[in-house]
Amino acid sequence: MAALALAAAGCGVRGTSVPVDAGGAPARVSCKVPAGDTGTAVPDGARVTAYLVCSSALVQVERTVARSEGTPAEGARLQEAQALLTELQKEPSAAEQAAGFSTAVPQNLRVAGPRAGDPADALRLSIRPDDLPSFALAQLACTYGAGAALGRTHAAVLGGPGDDAPERYACSAEVRTHPDIAQNAGWGDPLPR
Repeated sequence: MAALALAAAGCGVRGTSVPVDAGGAPARVSCKVPAGDTGTAVPDGARVTAYLVCSSALVQVERTVARSEGTPAEGARLQEAQALLTELQKEPSAAEQAAGFSTAVPQNLRVAGPRAGDPADALRLSIRPDDLPSFALAQLACTYGAGAALGRTHAAVLGGPGDDAPERYACSAEVRTHPDIAQNAGWGDPLPR
């Protein structure tokens, strides 16, 4: 009987005196946007696509923002870029948080239009793209790349506050599934001058 108890007690995993941090338990989140959850209601608003973080990947969500009717094209581009940035900076709704959604975009980030000498589709950020958290840069590239007034190019041309030339950041399937790719130097593609 004692031998049976000893055999049952030994699971085959040896103890160690070295602490092992295996991380947290795996989370089971759905990463499914609750039906009808499009953020704050905006009367007669325009539906836009934003990308939030869920389970270490980017997931597309719908948002409703104020329309930019009657605004010249360049003004509409910047207005949409600002509205999308605001949506990315907001905390996800309670239902989205329960489904596992979050955002990495800093609250202090601002966006402006292109400077003289920049490509017409460039956006200037108040923080250098390379200095942003990798998930935040991926969220911006994918969200701006899906913007109607921004051309729906699946990429964003982003520069920082300094004199560095803007670079093109593509929203590829690899970026959506591995947003930490932005940590690898050279993700942004230099533009021809």
